[in-house]
Amino acid sequence: MSSEIREAIRAEALAIGFDAVGFAPAHLADAARADLGEFLARGYHGDMGWLADTAARRGDPQALWPEARTVVVLGLNYAADDDPPDAGASHASGAISVYARGRDYHDVLKRRLKALARWIAARWPGEMPGGLKVFVDTAAVMEKPLAQAAGIGWQGKHTNLVSRQFGSWLFLGEIYLSLELAPDAPESDHCGACRRCLDSCPTDAFPAPYQLDARRCVSYLTIEHKGAIPRELRPLIGNRIFGCDDCLAVCPWNKFASRTGEPELLPRRTLTAPRLVELAGLDDAAFRARFAGTAIKRIGRERFVRNVLIAVGNGAAGDPALIAAAEARLEDASPLVRATAAWAYARLAASADIWHRIRHDPDPLMQAECAEMLEAT
Repeated sequence: MSSEIREAIRAEALAIGFDAVGFAPAHLADAARADLGEFLARGYHGDMGWLADTAARRGDPQALWPEARTVVVLGLNYAADDDPPDAGASHASGAISVYARGRDYHDVLKRRLKALARWIAARWPGEMPGGLKVFVDTAAVMEKPLAQAAGIGWQGKHTNLVSRQFGSWLFLGEIYLSLELAPDAPESDHCGACRRCLDSCPTDAFPAPYQLDARRCVSYLTIEHKGAIPRELRPLIGNRIFGCDDCLAVCPWNKFASRTGEPELLPRRTLTAPRLVELAGLDDAAFRARFAGTAIKRIGRERFVRNVLIAVGNGAAGDPALIAAAEARLEDASPLVRATAAWAYARLAASADIWHRIRHDPDPLMQAECAEMLEAT
């Protein structure tokens, strides 16, 4: 009966549009918990204090939900047609991570997970007295080790999931079952001697294979980090304004990937190489309207415009349109935006007069930017 239930769930998941399905026991290997502990102990999580706060639940599915016996891990392909690094070639436009160019994947994935969960609950009402739970990556779930245990892929040297069928491009979600089902065979590591992902990182965020220092990662800096981005890392970010795909895109296993079949995950035209000058001028209402229904909206206008201004500052020196975009934000209501605009203006205009224009701004962020300008001269 157990195997029949498992294969029926697998068939239904594929029928409603998931691309990968696997089953894992509701516990993690000691190595996964040890890796999480080391990551936190080294401070590699940066500002993401919630990772430390939820470490106990994150490291043990049954600590998150004691009734859990089986984890159904589900993958949704989000591969695009274009080559992500191509987006970094223009100084006038911004590069947005592939995952964020379509509809917010949390919405797409959760809707499909809930549909499958309802089907399971209706099909076997007496088999799971403890019920079931649906999770996406907003919950305290170590989804990549669970996906490896379920046979969907393995954690590569860049710490992301790699699939032999879908390469780097899988969104993951989970359904925890209170019914024990036979697990699938775990996937083994197929990275071999390859280190393309490690060598491609623009900010050198990998201290060693299978280790990530998020404090140097462009995705962390442009999405999770709320404050000023460290000055020494800003030039390395280039024109990346939301996330980074470099380590994902160079993986050789991507040659087996094909474009997603989910229309909602396909890139919106307005999110493919958007113009920096236009983005720098967005107010809060325009930001919300432009990015409604996308993952970008989650970080808010302040952080997003900060990112845009760093890309502006990394543009062509002397470009009058970029200089004007940076100068316009020197009067912004947000101190974070003003401070980043000052940095961008100074780089583009190659002028020391910016210090005299901002040195009387009492905000600590502006004062810190002034101090760093003086130190750099």
